[in-house]
Amino acid sequence: MWMLAPFALAGKLLSALRKPLGSLWGSVVPWFFWLRSALWLAGGKNTRLPPPRGQGERQESRGEEEEGPDLPTAPTSVNYHFTRQCNYKCGFCFHTAKTSFVLPLAEAKRGLRMLQAAGMEKINFSGGEPFIHDRGEYLGKLVRFCKEELRLPSVSIVSNGSLIRERWFQNYGEYLDILAISCDSFDEQVNVLIGRGQGKKNHVENLQKLRAWCRDYRVAFKINSVINRFNVDEDMREPIKALNPVRWKVFQCLLIEGENSGEEALREAQQFVISDEEFEGFLDRHNEVSCLVPESNQKMKDSYLILDEYMRFLNCRNGRKDPSKSILDVGVEEAIKFSGFDEKMFLKRGGKYVWSKADLKLD
Repeated sequence: MWMLAPFALAGKLLSALRKPLGSLWGSVVPWFFWLRSALWLAGGKNTRLPPPRGQGERQESRGEEEEGPDLPTAPTSVNYHFTRQCNYKCGFCFHTAKTSFVLPLAEAKRGLRMLQAAGMEKINFSGGEPFIHDRGEYLGKLVRFCKEELRLPSVSIVSNGSLIRERWFQNYGEYLDILAISCDSFDEQVNVLIGRGQGKKNHVENLQKLRAWCRDYRVAFKINSVINRFNVDEDMREPIKALNPVRWKVFQCLLIEGENSGEEALREAQQFVISDEEFEGFLDRHNEVSCLVPESNQKMKDSYLILDEYMRFLNCRNGRKDPSKSILDVGVEEAIKFSGFDEKMFLKRGGKYVWSKADLKLD
């Protein structure tokens, strides 16, 4: 069939030339497409016309971009547990006092500067209890350094609140964006069962005092609660609304081998564990609380960048905390490869939010 194409073409040309010039274009276009179809039949089904100029290059370029290497993970939000020491004995604690080591201040600042250069926007200081070392002065100097010299958008602390004094706010409150206080119950007897009791000191009464100081010194106030066997049936709606925190982080009790579970652990948290259904029941009961931010075990496990007291990233993917090498020795980009960090889950759980007090309506 395709061998007849030249004769058919000649016939079509003669027919077209007999027509007035005004209609010539209308005749040429159809036989051009007829010719292209004929040549395709001659060359077989695998014959392809070349792409329009530049299109092939663009497609190839897109393919190279899609197959290129992944960009390094940026440590946007980092949790620095610079001490493991604590004055409480919470039975479910998953970062226990396995060492008493704390980095010299100059080395801690060097590591924080490295993190800021790698893309850190928020630092959260935690423990253990961060106010226990040097009566909070070490922590205060780090907070001031991060805000004044590194110019970080957000500097926050997680504390049990028992060792904080108003003088600390007077000296360092202006440099702190968020203070998160751990409070698992508004029943003092439940706090004692959990391990937050300190003799005559009332954890709930102290919480009220800290709330007032945060208001006075313009620090955003946040509450963290671990939902466990002893508080899963508690109704916390009214106390939380009265305290009016900017965020109420509600965690499901989590087992970490070597920390609160297993032969080498300093805690045994099995008695505190609740099911996913029980956790969801607690959330449903409190769904009217607008500041509630829920974090199940699934969301929590791999969505935090955690640095230990040696500035090693802790990988929790296998249900335990496997440390990387210290960023002080190998740099941030190399150490973070072993962090097990799930950036998609970090964003999905709302890990990035309005976290600078300059952007928060603290009044």
